[in-house]
Amino acid sequence: MVALDVYMSPENLPGTEAARVGKLLGLKESASLDDILLADHVASGLDVSAAEALGTLLGRASIVGPLIPEATLRRAKKQRKVLSREMSERLYEVSRVIDAASRLYRGDMPAISRFLNRPHPLLHGRAPLDLARSSSAGTDAVINLLRRAESGFAV
Repeated sequence: MVALDVYMSPENLPGTEAARVGKLLGLKESASLDDILLADHVASGLDVSAAEALGTLLGRASIVGPLIPEATLRRAKKQRKVLSREMSERLYEVSRVIDAASRLYRGDMPAISRFLNRPHPLLHGRAPLDLARSSSAGTDAVINLLRRAESGFAV
């Protein structure tokens, strides 16, 4: 998996959100992904390597356990099967948050990590990563906060 500072450099940054999220998930054809192709990937199940890619960025403990049970990941890897739709959607949602934070913080991983892991008053004192892992509605709340910050509103 590519470090976020390299991921965010202008020459490496894919143009669409689908392409950027696909790159975060380690999808080989990420540069050519559009929303529909990414939706198809998620619906049919992501490869275990998607969880490993996010684990490389955020730390394995941020993904394995809170997002995907260790036994589920181990079983899928051993049987060479894709992750379930539910697990794939969880990875997708967290990737969307990482993408939005990466754009706002321009790939500055320490700043991104601080934002993701520190309780935020506008999220009722919850850490953005915890809220994003809780549900798709939690992901939307974090992304809305990041969009407001990107637009210049005080957050």
